[in-house]
Amino acid sequence: MKKLLFIFLLSSISLFSIDKKEIQMKTMLIHDPNDPTVSFNILFKVGSQNDPRGKEGLASLTADLITEGATKNNSYEQIINTLYPMSAGYGNKVDKEMTAIKGRVHIDNINKYYNLLMESILNPAFNEDDFNRIKNEKLDQIEKTLRYSSDEELGKAMLHAEIFEFTPYSHLTEGTVNSLKSITINDVKEFYIKFYTNINYVAGLAGNFSDDLPVKIINDLNKLPDGIPSMVGMNPKPIKGLEITIVEKKNASTAISFGYPIKLLRGEPDFIPLCVFNSWFGEHRNQSSHLYNVIREERGLNYGDYSYIEPFLNGGALNMPEPNNARRNQIFEVWIRPVQHKHKLFALRAALRELNKVVNSGISEKDFNATKTFLSKYCAHYASTNSARLGYAIDNQYYMFDDGQNYVKYFQDNLTKLTYSDVQKAIKKYIQDENIKIVMITSDAEKLKQDLINNTPSPITYDSEKAKHILDEDKEIESFPIKVKAENIKIVKVENVFEK
Repeated sequence: MKKLLFIFLLSSISLFSIDKKEIQMKTMLIHDPNDPTVSFNILFKVGSQNDPRGKEGLASLTADLITEGATKNNSYEQIINTLYPMSAGYGNKVDKEMTAIKGRVHIDNINKYYNLLMESILNPAFNEDDFNRIKNEKLDQIEKTLRYSSDEELGKAMLHAEIFEFTPYSHLTEGTVNSLKSITINDVKEFYIKFYTNINYVAGLAGNFSDDLPVKIINDLNKLPDGIPSMVGMNPKPIKGLEITIVEKKNASTAISFGYPIKLLRGEPDFIPLCVFNSWFGEHRNQSSHLYNVIREERGLNYGDYSYIEPFLNGGALNMPEPNNARRNQIFEVWIRPVQHKHKLFALRAALRELNKVVNSGISEKDFNATKTFLSKYCAHYASTNSARLGYAIDNQYYMFDDGQNYVKYFQDNLTKLTYSDVQKAIKKYIQDENIKIVMITSDAEKLKQDLINNTPSPITYDSEKAKHILDEDKEIESFPIKVKAENIKIVKVENVFEK
């Protein structure tokens, strides 16, 4: 396969009314003549952080009406019927700071597909039927699916809401029950005009596209309204000690998430060192990671235990992270998949104890070398398709670092230069166990609160024999101190979660 060509300046095309500088500024292009498809990723610098107060969910609702609604020339049913024979489609991904409108099509169908895609962005109909359908779907997502079908996703969403309380990051991208009910079709139209502007996009293309397509897409997207949206400020409230939120729910097991903000972004010198630590500590779905071995492999308490230094959305369904979640404010996060209620305090203690050991000692040089070797090959899976490569390239442009165009190469090049000392220093700088937000989705919340306040020991028993070193370690875990004040524990009924 020919080497992928990353193109910023196109010299062999007619530039019509735009010049090479505008192509460079407004596009991210990955040309691969061996790919029979073309991937589109049109990114707008707008996300849920831009939702007006009381209208949380507006960014997500607007994007859904663009990609899942009618245009001025076609009903939504007509759009679906046209896309179906092409085995193609387009959709959106809305996060805190960005909205990506993405799709992929075979080059044989690109003209018809392109016209539909551009029509959806430039001339959405914003009709009442689509609006009501999509709004009701979002209400169902919060009231039924999130609250009652996925304790794991609920726990992670609550953790972010607690860490970023009183900031534009705090609410779900879908919004809240009350805010969604307050949004009108006119709110959507005004939001679209304000944020879907001709200065607020990056047009990404990957695959075997023609030389004139980048010019065509810029010429078309430049027809969007004028306007430069302002940046949104962010100042998370400091966490003081352990702060615990218990969501009371009649369920069969307890889901646990905990974390805290970190001031570290992709492209900064400490990013790859902390990636190595995180991979060793809790790489997503990695059966050799440390937390997985301590809690799942040795003790069989749950399905897995993972950690993150960047958002990993929809982790219950995905093996690899998806791009287009770039954020200026990150958290270090630990996800303990549900455990039996009788083991919830033990599992929490086990994870906090391992974090404490890292704070005191870092990781061993042996573990550093093994993880570095593992990641040097594993990181290729982060961007294994042209669509994913394009998504990461756009993210890295958002983070504004020069060598991030090829994310895997950036990762591997920096791994090669990495030393054990680099990782130990990054751990000392970013990893702590004193000021943490904890969320637990569980039944019998009041008893759990009292056990936490009293630091009640949590001995564990097993249905099968365990090695002596595990049983000896269990004695330390069952009484590992959880130092939390009564005023730092709150109980929330599940039916009130994301209501207002």
